[in-house]
Amino acid sequence: MAALSIDEVFQFAIRIEENGEKFYRKSAEKLAREDLKNIFNFLADEEIRHKEVFTNMLRKIETYQSTEKYPEDYFAYIRAYADRIVFSEKDLEKKLSTIEEIVDVVDFAIRKELDSILYYQEVKRLVPERYHELLEKIVNEERKHFLKLSRVLAELKNIKEA
Repeated sequence: MAALSIDEVFQFAIRIEENGEKFYRKSAEKLAREDLKNIFNFLADEEIRHKEVFTNMLRKIETYQSTEKYPEDYFAYIRAYADRIVFSEKDLEKKLSTIEEIVDVVDFAIRKELDSILYYQEVKRLVPERYHELLEKIVNEERKHFLKLSRVLAELKNIKEA
């Protein structure tokens, strides 16, 4: 298997953000509570912003060859990981149709945020150092999303138990 190219890394990141935006928008449509709709729409808007960052980074990339030597297994891992978190519209619809409780929607969103964080942390090893700060900013935003969703999940669980 050939090594990942830098533009492939960013294409995966763009697709991850597109998937996140679709998931949050479709989830917001299904939610009855206005405050939760607002949170999910806010998160969808954030994903659009992240996509724009990656798209701009991709436009600026000249041919880049890493000076690091990574085993082929590492590139296979990154590709397989991205494939796992980059799912199709059909997969998204299927997943959303199986989720019945709002708690499950929020839990799924939390897992997707964690998947994104891990992907971007791994990608930092493959991209030029000048992009590390930008990637770290996006990771920090994904962490904020994780925390926001974790608070929502805790609130929902408290309401359910009350």
